[in-house]
Amino acid sequence: MSHLRLNLFLLASLLLCGSASVFSGSGGAGLSDLFAGDDGLAGLVLWELRLPRVLLGALVGAGLGASGAVLQGFLRNPLADPGVIGVSASAGLGAVIALYFGLSAAFALALPLAGVVGAAAGVAALFAIAGRDASATTLILAGIAVNATAGAFTALLMNLAPNPWALAEIAYWLMGSLNDASWTEVGFAAPVILPGLIILAPLARGLDALGLGEDTARSLGISLGRMRLAVVCGTALAVGGGVAVAGAIGFVGLVVPHLLRPLVRHQPGALILPSALGGALLIVLADLATRLLSGPGIPLYLGVLTALIGAPFFLWLVRQTQKVAP
Repeated sequence: MSHLRLNLFLLASLLLCGSASVFSGSGGAGLSDLFAGDDGLAGLVLWELRLPRVLLGALVGAGLGASGAVLQGFLRNPLADPGVIGVSASAGLGAVIALYFGLSAAFALALPLAGVVGAAAGVAALFAIAGRDASATTLILAGIAVNATAGAFTALLMNLAPNPWALAEIAYWLMGSLNDASWTEVGFAAPVILPGLIILAPLARGLDALGLGEDTARSLGISLGRMRLAVVCGTALAVGGGVAVAGAIGFVGLVVPHLLRPLVRHQPGALILPSALGGALLIVLADLATRLLSGPGIPLYLGVLTALIGAPFFLWLVRQTQKVAP
């Protein structure tokens, strides 16, 4: 399958699944209600609840998928993922700090900005510990260190929560969900995630060159220092913006690039756009599943579902990596 056909197929699948998500659920809302605007309860549900939820899920998934593809290409390691290597946990810590100290209530953009700063700190710490040429073992150990540090500080803030309601708010938010999605969240996330994707997209040529070795990349005019800075900034924006509005949603950046890599002939640069579309598709489908599977008073959180899917996949991928290792 050519790259163009693959991208068109993923885009068409995303539009189809997004439409199914908008019109699925109780209430009997249909296409006529969507074009009728917010007149009546059905139109209000479509425009103010379901449509922004689907758009937010697509934004978050695109940021996670593209970030996973870029990190795997830059680190030249198929186990790299924003969640596995601690970037999502660091973004979550930044957002929890904003929640704990009440910054999110005092300043509307505090939550996404804190998530971005946390994600940038996580990526920088990972590069400082593991480096670009890290082996699978080194990368996992560095990710465990970053994850553990961010998790420890997050747990400390939860332990020091001033009341049970603040603790519950942080705990539920960390499980990841699009339940409270609205146009406000879309307005917060889009100006953060989209610039991150714009920064990551031009890295395709550099990733292809880097796959041939650092010396070859330099001979082709690729500045590795500038590329590293772009990876840090782009990943921080794409992941931090998503975590800030939807909580911790893991394994998307691991599963999607790995499934799509054979379809782009294992070209790291060609994987960025398909991974963005595939990540958006996965989140939209997973969120639809949480809506359909949740019972009265027993919600199924999006981050829990992606973890249930991604954790076994990660274990399988580790086993495959061990088999091919010399």
